[in-house]
Amino acid sequence: MTVKERIARLQENMAAAGVDYYLVPTADYHESEYVGAHFAVRRFLSGFTGSAGTMVIGREEACLWTDGRYFIQAEKQLAGSGITLMKMGTEGTPTVEAYIVEKMPENGVLGFDGKVINTAMAERLQKKLADKHVTFHFEEDLVESFFTERAPLSAEPAWVLKPEYAGKSVTEKLADVHQKMEEQGADACIITSLDDIAWLYNMRGNDVPDFPIVLSYTILYLDHAVLFVNEAVLNDELRTVFRENSVEIRPYMDIYDYVKTMPAKHILLNKNKVNFAITGSLPKEAEIIHGSDPTYLMKAIKNETEIANTKNAHIKDGVAMVKFIYWLEKNIGKTEITEISAADYLEARRREQEGFVELSFGTIAAYNENAAMMHYSATPENFAVLAPSGMFLVDSGGHYLEGTTDITRTFILGEIPEEWKRDYTLTLKGHLALQNAKFLYGCTGLNLDILCRGPLWNIGIDYRCGTGHGVGHILNVHEGPNGFRYRMVPERLDSGVLEAGMITTDEPGVYTEGSHGVRIENELLCVKAEKNEYGQFMAFEPITCCPIDKKGILPELLGPEGIEQLNRYHKMVYEKLSPYFEGEELAWLQDATAPL
Repeated sequence: MTVKERIARLQENMAAAGVDYYLVPTADYHESEYVGAHFAVRRFLSGFTGSAGTMVIGREEACLWTDGRYFIQAEKQLAGSGITLMKMGTEGTPTVEAYIVEKMPENGVLGFDGKVINTAMAERLQKKLADKHVTFHFEEDLVESFFTERAPLSAEPAWVLKPEYAGKSVTEKLADVHQKMEEQGADACIITSLDDIAWLYNMRGNDVPDFPIVLSYTILYLDHAVLFVNEAVLNDELRTVFRENSVEIRPYMDIYDYVKTMPAKHILLNKNKVNFAITGSLPKEAEIIHGSDPTYLMKAIKNETEIANTKNAHIKDGVAMVKFIYWLEKNIGKTEITEISAADYLEARRREQEGFVELSFGTIAAYNENAAMMHYSATPENFAVLAPSGMFLVDSGGHYLEGTTDITRTFILGEIPEEWKRDYTLTLKGHLALQNAKFLYGCTGLNLDILCRGPLWNIGIDYRCGTGHGVGHILNVHEGPNGFRYRMVPERLDSGVLEAGMITTDEPGVYTEGSHGVRIENELLCVKAEKNEYGQFMAFEPITCCPIDKKGILPELLGPEGIEQLNRYHKMVYEKLSPYFEGEELAWLQDATAPL
């Protein structure tokens, strides 16, 4: 079935159900950023494979919204489909909600699967569409009937993240959450975010690729809890943890009936995360207390054990990266290396490290013009062969028992134009400026983003994405509430105050369509600096350990301060990684980290 045929089938179902427009996000039942195969409805309908996108289908048209990371990719994949690409954040492009409000007819019907639309969005649409007397059709998935090859719900084994890695027991975490519930006057709390549930119960799994979680919901009371999960995935160790903490186990999908008769009067939940099907089923007399999940900030501020372990994970990751870069430089132009074989070699080096669990996301290995697509993915049918010229961008990471890594390096494989060196140098200059920032407590990423973009903005260049994101602890590699971006994007929930213990990426770049792409990324740990009459100063400690290619740098453009910052970073890298190498690899590392 072609994309056009799938859209036509949906439009037939819409007509039969009396639906005028149908909304399809990239979402599971938990508002996860990345979703498992069972939830790939938007991908099935459109053929677009990017991780972010929302479709709105009318009786006569279909549109897809995605962000700047995917503009080039989406244009290629949607070609000939009849689907209109809506470039989010660009001039003249309406938001999804604005488009729906404009297009919906009087007394019209908006359709969506209520399990994949969060309550906050549904309520916004209700309010905006009230004047047109629009109703919702949300009790069924109108794609289900012809999505015949849909994957079943994942049911991978779950496992315990032991206290020596988690840093806090489930008992301690539940006590902290109960305290937050009492402070907000709640006698129950519904949590549906998969990484929050995994963090709370020190439980990990494999139900979403590269996102080690377990499909589940939980409802917390002050003296017990209910976990909705496929019980077959639990091992004896997890069952013991749940029994000791008064956590009752119920089937995964039972939550939709359970919430109809919840024995609670004041229910705390996050409307940005809990889906509309759940909140719409709560007893009418129940009071909803809208707030962030109590676990949200607790999870983002890493404890001492998590921080120490994550630093060790980055040393292991740095060892894998150095072995990869050494191999790349030694073999380029001598042995055929493709984007795919390079990514495979790097993954193999990570898998050699003790405690490796899985990749933290699919490796982006992009040569020259392919690197202009921020989330490019090589395939067996479409890949580039590397040559001893140009630039090669590799964005990759891993989950280890100790923590999660996310690193990007752009390698100079040979001669490159002066313009490419300019872009590389200014990207590095901004990266180093943010990495070395000192700021007063209370700042958010909105305050600091200009440090990174400034060198590029000065020459009229920008990148159509955030500068950095929070990183989970053996969870989602993208985590809030911390992040770096220059403008508020409310739905991203990543503009929170930067707290000591948060880990955030620093990853500026340049993406020139049809030519080249540059990105340099480290993870930064937020730490306390001095405290004086002006307040508490904060700073960042880079925890990523890997050389940055010096061959593309124009020293006069990087400037004395940038050179000093790079040399200081490379000194740290050498001190941490050199004990793990000898011979030619050690000599290479010494040269790669030598002062500029």
